[in-house]
Amino acid sequence: MSSKHLALLCALAAMAATACSASGPGETNPDLAPRGTTMTTVKPSRQDLTNKMSLTGKVTMNPMFGLVAPIAGQVRFFDVKAPSGTPTKPTRVATIWANGTPTYVEVPAGAVPGARLVDDKATVSAGMPIYSAKHGAYGIVADVAGDQAYKITDALAEVQAQIKNGPGPFPCAVLGTIAALPAGTVPEVPTPTEPKPGTDQPKQPGPPTQQQEQPKPTEPTGLRVVCTAPADVKLINGAAATLELVTGKAANALVVPVEAVAGTQGKGKVDVLKNGTRTTTDVVLGLTDGKVVEVKSGLNGDEELAVPGPNLPDGPQQNQDGVKPTGP
Repeated sequence: MSSKHLALLCALAAMAATACSASGPGETNPDLAPRGTTMTTVKPSRQDLTNKMSLTGKVTMNPMFGLVAPIAGQVRFFDVKAPSGTPTKPTRVATIWANGTPTYVEVPAGAVPGARLVDDKATVSAGMPIYSAKHGAYGIVADVAGDQAYKITDALAEVQAQIKNGPGPFPCAVLGTIAALPAGTVPEVPTPTEPKPGTDQPKQPGPPTQQQEQPKPTEPTGLRVVCTAPADVKLINGAAATLELVTGKAANALVVPVEAVAGTQGKGKVDVLKNGTRTTTDVVLGLTDGKVVEVKSGLNGDEELAVPGPNLPDGPQQNQDGVKPTGP
């Protein structure tokens, strides 16, 4: 071996020795654990659970709201004249007939009848808006997004309001329905006709009397909550307000952290750990406050659950045209 080759081999050996003796094996950052890796465990617990949501609204003068059919049946309207002032008693505006039995629909005291939202003698379902009315004082109106409608519709029994930089919180009594209202219509008043020749002439008219006005058609509205404050709360038209709605309550509910559950809208899955085995179990879900979720069935409360929860498989892949790929 030549001296040149020997020098090259010595240099390579020195480099290798230096690399090995620097600080041992090279240090690397561990990868994040993929979803499905059991990082920790948790057991179900019990607690009272209240689910709430907030809406942004404002104080409004004489807000309009809608009355719904209390039952399914045929609606028959009364001819309602516009009142001379704010009614102090309920005003009966319609009857729903079902199986030969009438169920009356009334505009509450303190509100002025508005207009019909469906045709007379129409067949309606329970909960369908059929008549509009106008509250004769201040109210609080909050618009509702379409994807919130089903959460809110069952949450109107307990509503709290807070005026920005003003009174509150205070209970706010909901008027009518949150459903969007179509344009309201009023029946046409028959026009008096001239008597035919040869018939009895009408009596001479007496002093002129003030003619009662007919209700006016009403404008359509979007989804919204309309509620009224207690009489001792001072309101200012246009003031910003927040409504808090209790969408559900559960006493002594069995709950688990939301991180332990996969799925929403009633059905979910959890991973139960037992003797080192991880088993994915179906559960029925209830209320959630964003931190824990109620488990209505599927667990007895003694299980040990993996956190994070199960990793649900992805759905079938599709191409840009929405067609599943074929072939192997």
